[in-house]
Amino acid sequence: MSGVAARLNWLWRLVMTGFCFALFGLGGLLLSTVWFNLLLVFIRDNAKRRRIARRSIAASFRLFLTVARAIKVLDYRIEGQSILQAERGCLVVANHPTLIDYVLLASVMPETDCLVKDALLRNPFVSGVIRAADYLVNSQADALLPASRQRLQQGDTILIFPEGTRTQPGGKMTLQRGAANIAVRCNSDLRVATIHCSENLLDKQSKWYNVPPAKPLFTVRVRERISIDQFHQANSQEPALSARQLNRHLLLQLQQGTKPLSGINDASALS
Repeated sequence: MSGVAARLNWLWRLVMTGFCFALFGLGGLLLSTVWFNLLLVFIRDNAKRRRIARRSIAASFRLFLTVARAIKVLDYRIEGQSILQAERGCLVVANHPTLIDYVLLASVMPETDCLVKDALLRNPFVSGVIRAADYLVNSQADALLPASRQRLQQGDTILIFPEGTRTQPGGKMTLQRGAANIAVRCNSDLRVATIHCSENLLDKQSKWYNVPPAKPLFTVRVRERISIDQFHQANSQEPALSARQLNRHLLLQLQQGTKPLSGINDASALS
């Protein structure tokens, strides 16, 4: 591609990236102020209303990603999509390199629950979405564990980004123990997914207008399902130790280029 063509391509993606941000914000407002309010009026059953709301969110995300791909803002592929769609009654944990990781995963998980930061409840573009979908909020400490247990027992999946925020580019990945504690104390398996973006886009240090020179490719890889039984068996009656070891195992799984642990009895890896 010549220098002029490359520059025009970059300018096009810059303008279209702005358009995508506007489209996403407008879509969130329309869902919150129109569609979800209609659901409140016409659907009295809470479980049915929540299910329709979550399916609506997934459909809107698929539409958004289709538009973004069509106008050449980004490309993406999800390896193991059918596995995510079939998951029931477990936690789905993923790394968090960019602003649209949730969009990518939720687009193919039409009935997933999600653990979200309480700060998002004050965001006018997504607060209505969170409430309509009845997502779990991480500030509700006393209610979080029993609510998670109930939802997992009824077959829900709960999407969690254990880092708690987007990864700092070039920094060391650290995980909070919320996902591990929920898994251990609710006796839930975990499904791991890793997300990689080929360019620096929508990361912790980037603004929306910091468009990279090449079109970014997002790759989601669905990895192993971790059985919680192995951690219970290794640490009978010690949930805190089980959670710490599970958190270390998750860190190794989510870090780029790290091979899965061969077993939890590797003291050097789990200490």
